[in-house]
Amino acid sequence: MDLAGMSVVDAHVHQWDPLRTPRDFSTLARAFRYIPVPVDLVARLASRRDREFVGDPDIYVRPYLPADYRTDLGEVPVEALVHMEVQWAGEAPEAKADETRWVASLPLGVDTPALGAIIGSADPAAEGFAALLDAHRSASPLFRGIRTMVTHHPDPDVRSFCTSPGALTEKAFLDGFATLAERGLSFEAWVYSDQLPDVTALARRYPEVTLVLNHLGTPAGIFGPVGRYTGIHPGRRRELFVQWRDDIATLATHPNVVAKLTGLGMPILGHPVPKRGVPTPVPELLDRTAPLLRHVFDVFGTQRLMWGSNYPVDKPITSIANSAQVIVEVLTERGGGAAELQQVFRGNAQRVYGIDAELLT
Repeated sequence: MDLAGMSVVDAHVHQWDPLRTPRDFSTLARAFRYIPVPVDLVARLASRRDREFVGDPDIYVRPYLPADYRTDLGEVPVEALVHMEVQWAGEAPEAKADETRWVASLPLGVDTPALGAIIGSADPAAEGFAALLDAHRSASPLFRGIRTMVTHHPDPDVRSFCTSPGALTEKAFLDGFATLAERGLSFEAWVYSDQLPDVTALARRYPEVTLVLNHLGTPAGIFGPVGRYTGIHPGRRRELFVQWRDDIATLATHPNVVAKLTGLGMPILGHPVPKRGVPTPVPELLDRTAPLLRHVFDVFGTQRLMWGSNYPVDKPITSIANSAQVIVEVLTERGGGAAELQQVFRGNAQRVYGIDAELLT
């Protein structure tokens, strides 16, 4: 079984141009335009947490735009994509909406897949949250929800994106989240695996909001050592898997939660980073990721899972085609057929993000 003849939605794509738009990594990217030094050499001077998170810094110092994505797609029949916010910088309360406006202006749908939906950046705990949501909506009718950088890891040498370990449980966040519920918008939960209980608590408190778990909870170090002490030996990795498995099963009991089959190639999971341009072969990737995939298929079912490439973040480890093929292999192994394949690779994303059926054949 394969994806030939299907109409696929890629539910998690990043587009960026750090040379012309304000990203957290724009300063570094712009510096490399004038410094005649290989990026790999300079990367050795970066912190361990940054090196292990990005895997290959080359992708962060260059634009990643529709033509780049089209090239990376290869033969995967993606017809529409969901754009995910990525580190847009700006001091003004409503500045984050500029990313939504910028994404909507990209030449997607010309000789590339169409833009099906946009997830913007916003923090429910921040002042002016309601106004920012309205600004996102004004920027594009494709705006469907938000993601907030709440990702925090207890290992100080694992890259965190939030200073608070309990951002999802703070009163200001929860109070602001009610505004999201009132507007019928979704929330993308990107967390590390130790934060999964907080996502469960949020799903329980706001059953009317669709929560989309990004990257299966990002169990850092589950495939190999990262940071100071995370996943440093097989026993620790086994403990990490068991805790992740139990927390995912609990989260899946809440029907308002949907999980994305994304981020399985993120370097922070502990993958060995292959030579640039040589993606991890499917059998090797399958050997590592299949235990996680089998479990989420068991607890979420094909009705609440959707595939996304997480490109270009996963590019140092895997190709888009290989990441999709791994899902196909596990789904087939679990007895899934064409109908289940359609759900995971198109139908669920179309439903969750309200993607116009006319974009899909």
